[in-house]
Amino acid sequence: MPKVAIVAALEREVRGLVKSWTRVQQQHDGRRFVFFERDKIVIVCGGIGVEAARRAAEAAIALYKPALLQSVGFAGALDADLRVGDLFMPASVIDARDGSRIEIEGAPGLERGTQERRSLLTFASVAGAQQKASLARAYGAQAVDMEAAGVAAAARAHGIGFAAMKVISDEFNFEMPQTAGFIDANGRFRTASFAAFVALRPWLWRRTATLASNSRKAAAALGKHLEHYRQELSRPSNPLAVSPATPEPQPAAAGGLHVGGRE
Repeated sequence: MPKVAIVAALEREVRGLVKSWTRVQQQHDGRRFVFFERDKIVIVCGGIGVEAARRAAEAAIALYKPALLQSVGFAGALDADLRVGDLFMPASVIDARDGSRIEIEGAPGLERGTQERRSLLTFASVAGAQQKASLARAYGAQAVDMEAAGVAAAARAHGIGFAAMKVISDEFNFEMPQTAGFIDANGRFRTASFAAFVALRPWLWRRTATLASNSRKAAAALGKHLEHYRQELSRPSNPLAVSPATPEPQPAAAGGLHVGGRE
């Protein structure tokens, strides 16, 4: 059985990695999930959003009994120093719904030689440039996604290890196109509908093209890192070390903060 279950939002985030992996469809709790298996890792793409991530994580736990759950995929920068393609491995995950924080044991500090412990914020929707600045001030986080807190909650509920591995797909000042209306109830992104929407709005073409280019760069960087990680896990001399994530209650952000969304 795999030692590590990875939960991503969309297949495009990991497509370059899993194209030669074994693809398996399985049912759990009345829903169908597609898993990609190889060596000691299984990957499931559960959809966009914290609830979709939680459902996928629960399915992976029930079907594969992993020792470690990882939330993997794209994140937006809340730190102006982060660039597209930068890997972001947080020391804690903050759930914007209630301000709670889960610390990740053994997580690295900032790669650039400091000991700062970075935080990833899980937020409910797609954040534009001004909203990213508001989130950074309110929560003190350096990156934002929409899924990690759901995966962390599943790991905590089952007493297994948790980690997060993100790659920056949109920088601090990048104005994300509004995509919330194209995410269905199951967390799937309706790509064709979004493309038709953009096609009729020329002022969105350049920004959408930049987003697509950034996403390809981010996916390539993430795939390279995950392949190295898979090879390391496959070494008999490199046993998996896991520590259950421990919750640390934190006060919620100041009331009245107006925030929008991020995919």
